[in-house]
Amino acid sequence: MVTMETISVAELLDSGIEDASAERDMGRGGPPTWRELGLQSMSAALVESLSRRGSRFFEALCQWPRWHALNERALAVTHHPLLMAESARQIAAALELRHLTRADANRLQPVSVSLGVDPRAQPVERGAASDVLVHVTVSDLVVRVGTVVAYRLTAEFFHAGTRFGACGMTLAHPSGPRPEVTPTPCPGLLRPVPAAVGASAEPDVLLARGPQGRLVIAPCDPGHPVLLPGRPALLPALAVMEAGRQATLLYRGALPSAVAGIAVRLDAPVPSRGAVVEVVAEGGASRFLVKAGEQIAARGTVTVLRS
Repeated sequence: MVTMETISVAELLDSGIEDASAERDMGRGGPPTWRELGLQSMSAALVESLSRRGSRFFEALCQWPRWHALNERALAVTHHPLLMAESARQIAAALELRHLTRADANRLQPVSVSLGVDPRAQPVERGAASDVLVHVTVSDLVVRVGTVVAYRLTAEFFHAGTRFGACGMTLAHPSGPRPEVTPTPCPGLLRPVPAAVGASAEPDVLLARGPQGRLVIAPCDPGHPVLLPGRPALLPALAVMEAGRQATLLYRGALPSAVAGIAVRLDAPVPSRGAVVEVVAEGGASRFLVKAGEQIAARGTVTVLRS
């Protein structure tokens, strides 16, 4: 029988550290490698350091390359909003590895993510990379049989002293069973051009038009290094979030720069190919549902600024 335990955040987050305000890069042993963070290559790493700042507070330094796989290829680049979510996910992996003393050995995954960005304050990069400071808060830890099985991470993002966005992320084991998934065949698909869905290049496009005009998830690159590393059978939360963003831009005919917020919640496993995306516009926000067969597997919102 699974039991809940009452335990302080300090006990779970490196209770042995005496000086919580001291400068410490990634705690013990220096920065983790890209392999320790579960990444496919060194180029995918965004987090450079993580320092303890209190009983449940941390500070991270990130570097966002101008030529990141999700960014546009332009002289002046406004970073893709998912870099906030991916940075938060990598920070969570580093935190579990070095600071969360009772984390589940099977790495927890994002099951709900929400982010907001101020387009007026977003860094625009003309050089090699943008240095980003992140203030991190850990809360809502859930412990079962002495193991952390869920928690919430909140990250605030700063560039050159200005706050430009925030991301909240709940990490846990994904809801429902994780069966062997057979990709749904999708014959006769019509793929939109990258610009129509706010993608920088064709490999970044996750959507296509199926029979009866339905919008389905059919990644152009099933092993996309950021969205689908390792060619997973089930879509990670960040890929579902990006599918919702692309579907909303296509549905509304909006520009990527108009997106000020994205949120997603996974309710069931989402297959890597064949799930249907439905979008309903409601003023400045759009709701989207992701259906695997007849089941609603995920739901979310995309906030679009009025022109």
